Amino acid sequence: MGFLDAILGRSKPVGPDLDRLFGLPAAAITLQAGAGFLPTGGGSVCFAGVEGGAFARIQDDVRKLLDADAGRNGPPVAYERDAYGYTWLVTRRPADDMVSLVNDLHAVNTLLEEAGFGPQLLCTVVGFHDAPVDSDHGRVLALVYLYKRGAFYPFAPLPGARERRDDALELQVRALLADDLRIEPDLDRWFPVWGAPGLGG
Repeated sequence: MGFLDAILGRSKPVGPDLDRLFGLPAAAITLQAGAGFLPTGGGSVCFAGVEGGAFARIQDDVRKLLDADAGRNGPPVAYERDAYGYTWLVTRRPADDMVSLVNDLHAVNTLLEEAGFGPQLLCTVVGFHDAPVDSDHGRVLALVYLYKRGAFYPFAPLPGARERRDDALELQVRALLADDLRIEPDLDRWFPVWGAPGLGG
């Protein structure tokens, strides 16, 4: 950051720091205590623009990496493509094992980054809910990590509504988690992740 930037109050973007993901287990405890939200056990990593042989190799590498965990039940990762053409790597763990879920997500991000796909990484999503996941009455909440910004933000779709957000809940969660996670200060960057795979359980 230059002298002129300092005078004008401009700051240098923080940038990626995947170790910030390790703050999620503490944030989950705060969310439960302060707002009654519990982890769903689902999480996903979103990236863009990987096709062909490179993508096939990454799929294989991720499966091998996560398959090394002998205690895992079910497939280590699923791949989904959304309506916008982005690819999501989805992993699930028992809802009470946030540490293992975060380790999975960190490993997937790191593998993609080390394979040269850092510029394609967009975000990581971890799901929470305040009622049983199969209930029609509960609310869903995501904590979204923006890879290029090195920061999190809450995303709270309104239950039963088509592409409407619970702004009050998002602001409540921002205040609640201010000591646990680096929250993205620019609300214009709190992008909606409608129907993100892994948001539910």
